[in-house]
Amino acid sequence: MNRTIQDQLKLIAGENNVLLEEEDLFTYSFDAAVHTPETPSCVVIPENIESVSNIIRLCSENGIPVTTRGAGTNLSGGAIPDREGIVVLTTRLDSIIEINEQDMYAVVQPGVVTADLAVRAESLGLFYPPDPGSQAVSTLGGNVAENAGGLRGLKYGVTKDYILGLSFIDSAGERIKTGSKTVKCATGYNLAGLLAGSEGTIGFIDEIILKLIPAPRARKSMMAVYNTIEEASGTVSAIIAERIVPATLELLDNFTIRAVEAFKPAGLPLDAGAMLLLEVDGHPAQVQEEADKVETLCRKMGACHVKTAEDEEERDRVWEARRSALSALAGLKPDVILEDATVPRSRIPDMVNALKQISQKYNIEIGTFGHAGDGNLHPTILADRRDKKQWRKVEKVIKEIFEKALALDGTLSGEHGTGLAKSPFFSQEAGDSTIRFSRRLKKGIDPKGIMNPGKIIGDS
Repeated sequence: MNRTIQDQLKLIAGENNVLLEEEDLFTYSFDAAVHTPETPSCVVIPENIESVSNIIRLCSENGIPVTTRGAGTNLSGGAIPDREGIVVLTTRLDSIIEINEQDMYAVVQPGVVTADLAVRAESLGLFYPPDPGSQAVSTLGGNVAENAGGLRGLKYGVTKDYILGLSFIDSAGERIKTGSKTVKCATGYNLAGLLAGSEGTIGFIDEIILKLIPAPRARKSMMAVYNTIEEASGTVSAIIAERIVPATLELLDNFTIRAVEAFKPAGLPLDAGAMLLLEVDGHPAQVQEEADKVETLCRKMGACHVKTAEDEEERDRVWEARRSALSALAGLKPDVILEDATVPRSRIPDMVNALKQISQKYNIEIGTFGHAGDGNLHPTILADRRDKKQWRKVEKVIKEIFEKALALDGTLSGEHGTGLAKSPFFSQEAGDSTIRFSRRLKKGIDPKGIMNPGKIIGDS
């Protein structure tokens, strides 16, 4: 990047908010995906949205790629920058602007940490359900950009289901507004829907209006232990078939259970072939009725032990253990690839069996856990990419996982996005005509192709 552009960026954002040193830039060259890092030309940390507009306008005039970055927790390479471009951080745009208790909505900036909003809402008797596993550090702007899900997706949906409206800065540096603070809004195009899952390829998300709901009055958390993962996955289908929709319904295989218990002891059964973690919530009478039905179903489907958390401390300890699954597995090998191929809920047993067969075929360790209630499994591949022979097998494993998910009428990604990692496989799910249409759409919105180029649809 030439000195003139550097000086202009410093003038816009402040000299201390433009990072140019190699050691600083490397920090922003990768995200949580196992993908080749790219060091950007510079990193800019704007303190207000006017600065963002001016930064993007300057980049547009000079054809400089722009990658927006929150906490960098995304798992598909969406935050890996262009080596000729800049990274724009959202970390200082972190205000909860408003929480309206009467109309039940929040207005936030993109750098607000997900858990911070959830805690603020809870203190007012309100509830923000989306809860990605990275919620303690991930940002709401990133959640919108990736259409993040989480443990409660089965009953409550994902990020897009809570966006009432938002504003964003387009590739020309102009502020675009869509949606409103009302429950209904049918004015204009549904641009908020376009931004959800767009991974920074459409614009820089500015302010977000998020729907809040009343906090559930009661909840019960349960652990069901099985001798085999087939019995556990079969129970998932049985629960849904009974028209019971738990708030969360999580599956862990034996490999993951052992890793989690070694990482953060919570009293998980090390000899279990698999386990389900469930929570039902709502009206107290409904919660008790559904908990009784779920326990009966679990036992009928082969659970050798079913336990209900006796208090909030026990509940929190078990759920915290579940949230630590990725961290626990990541400590076992130099590289961990967390996938999220998703299938219809009734096909969970088929997908679980396929994962076992793929693991055995290539002699590659795969820890399986995830949001089984909504079909969103997280097969976690453990490997060492320095071992070239092993890494070639890992690439084949990933390909076969994707192919199996699609064969079962599933999708490449339930919540991690497409980014760079899944872009080469996108046409297998959606078809070449969808890629061409998406590229025409992108070209119309971002004619110079500066907004996070190469993600989702590849290079046109």
